[in-house]
Amino acid sequence: MGSVRARAAAGATVVVALALVAAGTAVLLVLRGHLHSQAGLQAEVTARDVAGQIATGTPYGKLDLPDGEDRPVMVTGDDGRVLAVGEDVRAVDGKRVGAQGAPGSGPGRSADDEDGDDDGPRLGPGEIDDDVDLRDGSADVGGKVAGYRLAAVEAKDSRGAQATVRAGSALAPEEDTVASVRDAMLIGLPLLLVVVAGVTWLVTRRALRPVEGIRGEMAAITASTDLSRRVPVPSSRDEIGRLARTTNETLAALELSVERQRRFVADASHELRSPIASLRTQLEVAVAHPELLDVPGAVVDTVRLQRLAADLLLLARLDAGERPADTRVELAAMVREETSQRVADRVPVRIGELASGEVAGSRGQLARVLGNLLDNAQRHADGAVRVAVVREGEELALRVEDDGPGVAESERERIFERFVRLDDARARDDGGAGLGLAIARDVAVRHGGSLAVRTGSVFELRLPVAG
Repeated sequence: MGSVRARAAAGATVVVALALVAAGTAVLLVLRGHLHSQAGLQAEVTARDVAGQIATGTPYGKLDLPDGEDRPVMVTGDDGRVLAVGEDVRAVDGKRVGAQGAPGSGPGRSADDEDGDDDGPRLGPGEIDDDVDLRDGSADVGGKVAGYRLAAVEAKDSRGAQATVRAGSALAPEEDTVASVRDAMLIGLPLLLVVVAGVTWLVTRRALRPVEGIRGEMAAITASTDLSRRVPVPSSRDEIGRLARTTNETLAALELSVERQRRFVADASHELRSPIASLRTQLEVAVAHPELLDVPGAVVDTVRLQRLAADLLLLARLDAGERPADTRVELAAMVREETSQRVADRVPVRIGELASGEVAGSRGQLARVLGNLLDNAQRHADGAVRVAVVREGEELALRVEDDGPGVAESERERIFERFVRLDDARARDDGGAGLGLAIARDVAVRHGGSLAVRTGSVFELRLPVAG
């Protein structure tokens, strides 16, 4: 069963079948018990009616006994003799009448038939025993033996003679009723299961139709590689609708990622072309005229190319989801160490407040963020660069500030995009590739923090305090 519709229809059919079988069995048991109780009640009423006649002094030969095979009656004396019997009744619960079908001598009482005064409360003349003995048994009426629900009631006539009235109620109607209900269930059950399977199939098919539309559109997108396409969103606000919306969100994120990757490759190719072309030109000139080789210029281009390759490699690792190392970094100590090594800066770096506190992450990547922020400040400062670490609640804020003209508010987010360099925004740009701030923000985000321009020339890195 490779189809969801088939599995759903089969599962629903099996569940309904089990439920119907269980319910049908319970109904049959309850119905049989109810009919059994009704037969016992009918037999008891008949027995008490005859016992009432005996208690009021009606002679045994004149008792009004019911006729027919549905309610056989037999009256026996205390000694086991048959005193009265219904028409065509030959035996009731093992007690048989004479050979001619008239009252006569029975085979005698067994231990189960002795209902003398020693086994229960004594009865006075004209009294009926309140207790009734109900059991399933058989009776022979007109030569036909069948099952009955039998009731035995004891009574004494007006002279004090004790008699036992045995009356039966046929169980055949009960069995016929139960059989009819069972047959109806056996006929209706398969039909009902067919209806359940069909309805489940149709409902599941209708419910899964949007899923098929989503699948078809995804297959078309895969075949065409056109990530601008979107799957159809059904109007219903159910799980399938949420699936379609989530799929479209995933496609949008994938389209953005692919477009970003394409732009990254194009920008990287453009940035790499310039130093490579310069190096090639210098080498070709050196081959033709060795005396004209610009060694310092070649070194500068090589260093620039090396830095650009390192930046591209770091960005590739960040885009691949590389997680920072789970170590503790004392931010203030890192600032002191990194700034002490910057001996060739154009503008000296002044150290402000350095609040103590540790953050979790990679020291190398965080030092790279600090270095990129200081390099950016060095390019655009007039005469002062300042770095400080302050604690605000459960966060540490590393701030790098310069006294340059600052970044226009409209450009404060754009400068964190890759390969973006403002044309005339901040003077003395040494021709960087425009990756420093983009790398700094990516590292900040992967450390659970943020990087933003708070004012025109203040860059703030915020990181959660470790622990």
